[in-house]
Amino acid sequence: MEKQEYTITVYTENHVGLLSRIAIIFSRRKINIESLNTSPSEVDGIHRFTIVIFETEVNVKKLVRQIEKQVEVLKAYYNTPDEIVWQELALYKVSTDEIAEKVKVERLLREYGARAVVIRKDYTVFETTGHREETDKLIEVLEPFGLIEFVRSARVAIIKASSGFHEKLREFEAIHPAADSLTIEL
Repeated sequence: MEKQEYTITVYTENHVGLLSRIAIIFSRRKINIESLNTSPSEVDGIHRFTIVIFETEVNVKKLVRQIEKQVEVLKAYYNTPDEIVWQELALYKVSTDEIAEKVKVERLLREYGARAVVIRKDYTVFETTGHREETDKLIEVLEPFGLIEFVRSARVAIIKASSGFHEKLREFEAIHPAADSLTIEL
């Protein structure tokens, strides 16, 4: 089987040390994490991990089952890029003197959907969102204009074919109103 990109989405309770335990699961299997984002989810008290890896589907299935064995993990999913909607945020710091002299920079930024977020005497910071290829392309475009620094966020993703975790949680609570734990079969 050939390795391909997968996005793993993990819904968890918010407990100290859980990120470390999840990272160890990847480390033990010698799987590199390409991107990792953690944030609150649409449900109060529930956090969402979005993890991007390159691996075989067989290994990803095993990995997701192992992650779900963690007490604080409510549910984990894995998806290919065509099953999700995803974006990354990128920031570019460019020399203000360089771009001020170049009128065509404004046109280029519009073409890439970028906007200025900070303008200082010595530098200007632009931001854009998109897929990795799109944000990488803007690096190439800005390098001749004095690109000083670049940073990209981790992936944020939403599963296309899902009614959402919030809806699944409501269904579970309706069936089990006095449930003490959040073990959810999705």
